[in-house]
This record gives sequence, structure tokens and C-alpha cells, in this order.
Amino acid sequence: MRSKILFTIFIIFVFRLGTHITVPGINAKSLEQLSDLPFLNMLNLVSGNAMSNFSVFSMGVSPYITASIIVQLLQMDILPKFVEWSKQGEVGRRKLNQATRYISLVLAMIQSITITAGFNALSSTSLVSTPNIRTYLLIGSILTTGSVIVTWLGEQITDKGFGNGVSMIIFSGIISSIPSMISQIYQDKFVNIRPSELNNSYIFVGILILSILLIIFFTTFVQQAEYKIPIQYTKLVQGAPTSSYLPLKVNPAGVIPVIFASSITTAPISILQFFRNGNKDIPWLDSLQNFFSYQTISGMLVYAALIVLFSFFYTFVQVNPEKTAENLQKNGSYIHSVRPGQETEKFLSSLLKKLATIGSLFLAFIALVPIIAQYMFDLPSILGLGGTSLLILISTGIEGMKQLEGYLLKRKYVGFMNVTE
Repeated sequence: MRSKILFTIFIIFVFRLGTHITVPGINAKSLEQLSDLPFLNMLNLVSGNAMSNFSVFSMGVSPYITASIIVQLLQMDILPKFVEWSKQGEVGRRKLNQATRYISLVLAMIQSITITAGFNALSSTSLVSTPNIRTYLLIGSILTTGSVIVTWLGEQITDKGFGNGVSMIIFSGIISSIPSMISQIYQDKFVNIRPSELNNSYIFVGILILSILLIIFFTTFVQQAEYKIPIQYTKLVQGAPTSSYLPLKVNPAGVIPVIFASSITTAPISILQFFRNGNKDIPWLDSLQNFFSYQTISGMLVYAALIVLFSFFYTFVQVNPEKTAENLQKNGSYIHSVRPGQETEKFLSSLLKKLATIGSLFLAFIALVPIIAQYMFDLPSILGLGGTSLLILISTGIEGMKQLEGYLLKRKYVGFMNVTE
């Protein structure tokens, strides 16, 4: 276990080192003018804070995550070949992983070129020193290569290290941004203020810390909560139990709906700002920007509605009622008081809708609370995506703790071959 943790720390060190290597021909300081752009903050989140330096690892694992979701969707009776592979066990899984890598390669190239061209147009001082097709293709190739390396580093963590590699890469980036957030709060609340206001600052920071701890406790509680469905077995395999349960998370969709909703709400703002660049008085663009902005009630409502929509959608991607019912029937098991087959599928679909409702409300609450707090109490803009960051941190932490408990349990376990008379 010690060697796994040390190996993971080494890989994260390599990744963090790469986030400070700026792409050649790029003026990274020009991105400071776009620091309030929500889309840039979103890219920073999924790239492990590498986009702020426009480093060789700026794309991070974002293309791989998008490709993984696309492959999952194609397995839902959309592409027959992918459906066939999903039923071939380990061999099919390898083919799907290979397809995911190829799709992520194409996505990385497209995203690299479009993001570079977009940010170059939005910044008043040129991001790219010599903007032309050849330069954009070169930068796109560098960023695509960086994305492939980051994905490979994540796979190494998954195979030889501790925790899920992709999650650990994002986790390390979020952790690295916490000191700057604390420093900014300190500068705002304790530096260059009158002595009479110090007590108010101490009270404010105390309330902020208490609120964060309560939100962390609540989020951890919901993320670990499970709904256990009792299962009975019709035929017994030697050593198998007569009954068990099927665990379903109260939040089956995880953090993906929040990431999707953030991407969709932040992208239009960047596009609108691109069209508005250099033109100050365009009323309809102002109206659209206000509609999607997190600072307005309409923007928050759109954000929350998208989270709810994607929660329902991704819940059924994560847990397919038809496949689950089919697997239960193949294993000679059934849900108590529910007939196998179609009745089981209907029961699971109804239950998943209820869990998706609870999960979507939970995600919307966690995502909106930091945004509301940011504008009510003038907190740093880094907290604008605090709900997403918090969910990723807690989910990765829970996953790591479960893996650690599994290793410790395996070490303490004494099999019947080790029992001495």
C-alpha cells in the first residue's frame, strides 16, 4: 500500500510539473484578462488548474471524459457494434477502451484548436504570437499530445497506484488552488482594513469555516447513502447466500450532471463575448449574457434546470434497468415481491426516477450554494465552481478510503488454507 501511495504521489508530481510548462509561442499572461470568464474557470477545473498557464497539459483529461461518456451512450442500443462489444466481457471492454482513446484523440485536437483561437480573439493582447493555420495546428498537436500523456498518467495511477487515475488528476489540481483561495480571502478580510473591523472579519471567517464543514458533512452523507433492494436467489450455487441486496446510490448520476451543466451554461457566455468583442453597445447580446450569467436569477435557474435534466439522463446511463433486470434473471435471482423480467425492469425504472429526483435536487443545491455565497459575501471568484470542486473532492476521497479499507481488510483476512490446528 505504501508503494502504491508513493507511486501516485510521483505521478501527480510529474503532472503538476507539466502544468507549469507553457506552450511555445503563447503569451499566457493575456489569460489574466479573462480570469472572470466562467468557461475558462471550467476548463481550469477539469484540467487540474493547467489552463491558467496554458501549459502543455491544458486539455487535461477533459477529452477522455467526454469520449468515455460518448462511448457509454453509444452502448445504449445506438451503435450495434458497441452494444455487441459491451456483451463480450474482458475482450469487449478492451475494444471499447481502444475506441474511447481514438475518440478522445480526435476531440482533443478539435478542442485544442478552437479553444486557442477563441481565447486569442477574446484577449485584448494576443494570446498567440503569430496567429495562422500552421501555428494553430502546431499548438493543437502539442495540446493533444499533452492530453494523451495526462490520460496515460491517469491510467498508470489506476493500474499501479492508489485511487482512480482520472479523478486523482483533477483532485490534485483542485487541491493546488486552495492555498491561493485562502490567501485571497486573507487579503480581502484582514489586510488593509481598519482595526475596528477586525472582529467582524474574524466572525465572518468563523461562520464561513463552519458553513463549509456543514456542507462537507452533508455532501459526504448523501454521496455515501445507498438504497438497498433485497434480492432472493431461486437456485443456490455452492457457498452462495440465500439472500442479498442490490445497492443503488441515492445520487446515482454522481458529479457528471454538474460538469455537463457548467459546460453548457459557460460556453454561451464565451461565445457571446466573442461576438461582442470590440462592440460595447449591443442590447440583445447584453440580455443574453445576463440570461446565462450566474450572477442573475435567470442564469441560476437555467443552471439548476440543466443539472436536473442531466441527472435524470445520466442516471439511466449509469444504471440500465433493462440490463440489470436481465443480469438478475441470468443469475437466478429476483427482487422480493417483484416478478423477474419486465416487471423487474419497470420496478427499477420507477425507483431510479425517484432516486434521480432526490439526487438532482441535492446536486442543484450543492452547486448553487457557493455561487450565491460568492455574490452575497463578496468571496473570491474561484468559489464560483465550488460546488463542482467539492463534489469531486469528496467523491474521490470516499473512493480512496474504500479502496484503502479493501486493502487493509484483504491483508487481515485469513483464508481456510492459512488456518492452523
